[in-house]
Amino acid sequence: MEVANSDMHLSIMGAYEVALDKWIQGRENMGEWHKTGCVLCAQNCGLEILVENNRMVKVKPDKSNPRSQGYACRKGLNVIHHQYPKDRITEPLKRVGDRFEEVSWEQAIDEITSKMKDIVDKHGPRSLAYMGASSQGGHLEGAFGLSILRALGSQYFYNSGGQEFSSSWWLFGRMLGKQYNIATPDEAHSEMLVGWGWNGMESHQMPRAPIVLREFSQNPDKILVIIDPRKSETARIANIHLPIRPGSDALLIKAMISIIIENKWEKREYIETHVDGWDTIRPWFENFDAREAIGLCGLEYDQVIELCQLMTTKKWCLHPDLGIYMGRNSVMNSYMMNILGAICGIFCVPGGNVIPGMVVPMGYHADERNPKTWKTVITGMPPASAGSFPPAVMPEEILNDHPDRLRAVYVSACNPLRSYPDTQAYEKAFSKLDLLVVNDIVMSETARFAHYVLPCRTYYESWDATFFPWTFPKVFFQLRRPIVSPPEKCLEASQIFTLMAERLGLIPDIPDEVAASAKQNRLTFAAKLMEWAANTPDSLRAMPFVLARSLGKEWDSAALAGLWGVLMTAPKTFRKNAARIGFEPGIDQGDRIFQALLDTPQGIWIGEVDPNENFKAVKTPSGKIDVYVPELEEDAIKLNAQSETQELKMSDEFPFILNAGRHTRYNINTMIRGQEWNKGKRACTICVNPEDANSLGISEGEIVKVLTEAGSEVGELEVSYDVRIGTVLIPHGFGLIYDGTIYGLNVNKLTKNANRDQLGTPMHRFVPCRLEAVNTP
Repeated sequence: MEVANSDMHLSIMGAYEVALDKWIQGRENMGEWHKTGCVLCAQNCGLEILVENNRMVKVKPDKSNPRSQGYACRKGLNVIHHQYPKDRITEPLKRVGDRFEEVSWEQAIDEITSKMKDIVDKHGPRSLAYMGASSQGGHLEGAFGLSILRALGSQYFYNSGGQEFSSSWWLFGRMLGKQYNIATPDEAHSEMLVGWGWNGMESHQMPRAPIVLREFSQNPDKILVIIDPRKSETARIANIHLPIRPGSDALLIKAMISIIIENKWEKREYIETHVDGWDTIRPWFENFDAREAIGLCGLEYDQVIELCQLMTTKKWCLHPDLGIYMGRNSVMNSYMMNILGAICGIFCVPGGNVIPGMVVPMGYHADERNPKTWKTVITGMPPASAGSFPPAVMPEEILNDHPDRLRAVYVSACNPLRSYPDTQAYEKAFSKLDLLVVNDIVMSETARFAHYVLPCRTYYESWDATFFPWTFPKVFFQLRRPIVSPPEKCLEASQIFTLMAERLGLIPDIPDEVAASAKQNRLTFAAKLMEWAANTPDSLRAMPFVLARSLGKEWDSAALAGLWGVLMTAPKTFRKNAARIGFEPGIDQGDRIFQALLDTPQGIWIGEVDPNENFKAVKTPSGKIDVYVPELEEDAIKLNAQSETQELKMSDEFPFILNAGRHTRYNINTMIRGQEWNKGKRACTICVNPEDANSLGISEGEIVKVLTEAGSEVGELEVSYDVRIGTVLIPHGFGLIYDGTIYGLNVNKLTKNANRDQLGTPMHRFVPCRLEAVNTP
């Protein structure tokens, strides 16, 4: 009987173990939810992603994310389509004739660095450029790519900041003292939000934008103002919509400033205390015919008067976007806008436009008046966008016979042949390069022109983060971690750059005791590292790579090691903000913050600015907002209705204005390449007003051609009364070569890179064009 009982016990235990194994296996098959963030736009909303068998299968908003608070748009909820493109590359590739061959990492890095060094040795450092560090999902590669660029003697750094923000950031450099002093709207404490050239309901550009905008428009104590030529999705819900004539923004703002000073509505005490140069520029706005100017802008004078009164009696903030930055007269748009804000007293005050706290600035200050600051050889462009050059000029910097022309470019995590203006010019230019290296996860349109294509890990296979400063007074930061394993031969961009640096001889020998301490606790490693670095001058310039070859080797992440280094050596301002949020000062403060980020995948408030000290962030010589920019004086004075009447006339050849880059919920740059996520949607159309369609004899759903100075494209016509008469809207991010087909229009085929402002920003929101019917059988 005892034996039988014993056998029964063993049988029960065996059944239990089998059941337990099945339960565990079932749990594994059920998968695990991971807290992470979206990588498709700069808001990086919190997401939770279900992973089963090492594959992302489901996405939902993360309610625990302190910034996005459970909000995510349809783009983020479709991020799986970004993670699993059909054109994924998983091996290093080398161009051989008109095809690509797989090669080893060793061969790829040896050949790339040898060619890069030969080009620089023969033609000088101005022959080399780096284009990257501007992805919406990851910025940690930047320190590594820039370190190689600088080590080889070059300053030619190009990214999307120079594509969109050169005029704005250059002016912040002049008026607030540093180009990275980006004065962002503090809408949380504002009574009135003025969106200018911005369609936040579709493009976001602030945390939880659709929710915030609806709350603003529905709150009886708040006012939402939208200034936009068309009745956009945001303009539809606005309390006030000014349908301005395209290209007349600077003229309208000058008229508004004139009205304010004529009525003595300007904030005189604020100007006296915080503004420098107002007495110099005030005469520009006196005796100005504001009524005539407003009429030319296509607006009602009384409505503009009402808005001017609100701007001088309400606490308000300004949210400009690409309609201003990439519109006609873009530099003057931003200049007039900043002057308007200054005389209304909105800068550096709660509820206005404030200088936010940052983990690190979005770039560095590069004043072209400093003789050490490079300009481009052919076009003479400065790095106006916090140290980055405008991509619009790169084709010209390659397509010339100057001995210092660009000959080698390494591109990382961007796709200039679909993201930057004038595709034809870029194709011709990249075909002429002696060396083009592309880091990417896919065989992009740019990669097809490369000599070498290097396979990256996706943002869900690697550690990464972004530094966008969207909140005030608190500072948010999220460290994204790998949630799925990468293909065997895919590396972080930071790891790729480290391999290049090693082969170029840029990394000093790391002593065994320093390397060994990386296996111990981080503070022990920090002590050993600093002791060695203090006696090894070359180590500081190569520190990203030193960290990658020590801590990064242990963690399989150069990027993560680099971030730890950033936090350990953070500037005083950041340390002070971190202490204010609860991270007590001390030599280990950076390490404690790093651990908190590791422990909190949904992100944390990493610092807090003192709102009462915001003016201390202004770094002009006077310590005040400097409204006098002498280079713009002549253009500012001559800006009036008479001069603009002629300038705004369209030609007979191109009578329409193309808005090249419409924001919709169906486009996301080139981050999602396939169109499965838009199945059944009209994602890419040519949109016009019905009256224009009727006058041209074309109709809804018809195939039509758009022609510009740069080229032509064809697509399906959409008609809508929301579109202003005389304008054409086409979204960006389409025309991709994917799975053997091309879907939608490549709008950058219609933009001429020479159609740009004096700082290199392309005027994508003001492209002269015409429409024609396409005769189809």
